[in-house]
Amino acid sequence: MKQQWIIPATQGLGFKLMKGQVVRVTDVEGEQVADFVAYRANNPSERLDPGVTMDALGTMSVKPGDIIYSNQYRPLLTLVSDTVGRHDWINPACRPEMYELLYHKHRHASCYDNLNQALAEFVIPSPDQHYPFNLFMNTVIHPSGQISIERPLSKAGDYVELRAEMDLVVAVSACPCEESACNGYNCTPIAVEVM
Repeated sequence: MKQQWIIPATQGLGFKLMKGQVVRVTDVEGEQVADFVAYRANNPSERLDPGVTMDALGTMSVKPGDIIYSNQYRPLLTLVSDTVGRHDWINPACRPEMYELLYHKHRHASCYDNLNQALAEFVIPSPDQHYPFNLFMNTVIHPSGQISIERPLSKAGDYVELRAEMDLVVAVSACPCEESACNGYNCTPIAVEVM
């Protein structure tokens, strides 16, 4: 049975993804980042790990057929399809303290809070920080070592499909940052479909 949701701009969603199921995450209007985290359903101490994934693959980019690994170096998900090809593995989820430091804004909506709220339904405790697979996020590392966040390359209808390699609890946040080019200065919805 197919499940579908629209995550309103700046909000989050949590759901179960069983082994073998495929989730499609779609940028509805274009240029919108979706922070994606995943936890092993029967042992939430095992979770999606960007650092381990980059270590295991030897790259900061993933392509269809690549495995996304857990913090225990086990296959968690497989990237099935990707219409964009540009995502981010190095930035943590935005959080209220980030908005205070960078933008002098207090009590700002954040991916950290969105993901925590989405996972609470599944009794997964809030970590000290989330390190997501930041779908559609366009992080550029310059030869000087400087890092800049540019406008996403995703257009309306672009998507990523991921297949679960174990039973998972997944959370997705439609990133609420409109203060930078991260979401093209305008937050919009994300669509999620489990097939």
